[in-house]
Amino acid sequence: MHIHNISSKNSILNTFLSEIRDQSIQKDSMRFRRNIERIGEILGYEMSKTFTYNSKTIQTPLAEATVDLPNNDVVLCSILRAGVPLHNGLLNYFDTAENAFISAYRHHKDNPEVFEIIVEYLACPSLEGKTLVLADPMVASGQSLVATYEALKPFGTPKEIHLVAVIGAEEGIDFIKDKFPENTHLWIATVDNVLNSKGYIVPGLGDAGDLAFGKKLQH
Repeated sequence: MHIHNISSKNSILNTFLSEIRDQSIQKDSMRFRRNIERIGEILGYEMSKTFTYNSKTIQTPLAEATVDLPNNDVVLCSILRAGVPLHNGLLNYFDTAENAFISAYRHHKDNPEVFEIIVEYLACPSLEGKTLVLADPMVASGQSLVATYEALKPFGTPKEIHLVAVIGAEEGIDFIKDKFPENTHLWIATVDNVLNSKGYIVPGLGDAGDLAFGKKLQH
């Protein structure tokens, strides 16, 4: 797996990351969603540099101009519900992409520190020969990404796979490395060192879904 940690070089991305982590700023859910969306735009821009391009001649009001345009057949797939703002950021740049949505959530039984990933809802076009972009804002244990990938396999074999995330734990990234094809790319805004006993990233930012859309009842 090719891992691209975008925060390894300083950029305006640092501002958006600081605001989604800051417990006083992140209380503004609209700003939180917009910052996740902007991070998605940055990650999508960096990812686009690896796409394939073909030259095309266009007519301007004054003359012809030749431009190189990406020709990847993109499918954006986000994990509900936290992945929606990240999905929107990617869709802002890849506006002709097809879209897929999947629900994957942690189901705790008797022990709050033990959980399994449940996948219930899935809507997806054919993935055969396409560029699959799988968006999950938080790569904690990595189990959600793996469960999602397994659920998508019946829809065809993508030509290439890109994983897009905002924050990941080193443990979760290590877990997914050998669960995807070797040439898979992970585009991530930043990586934290610690995953606590409950499977949350530290320092992280808290629950991305709750911060974006409000607290949920547990079931």
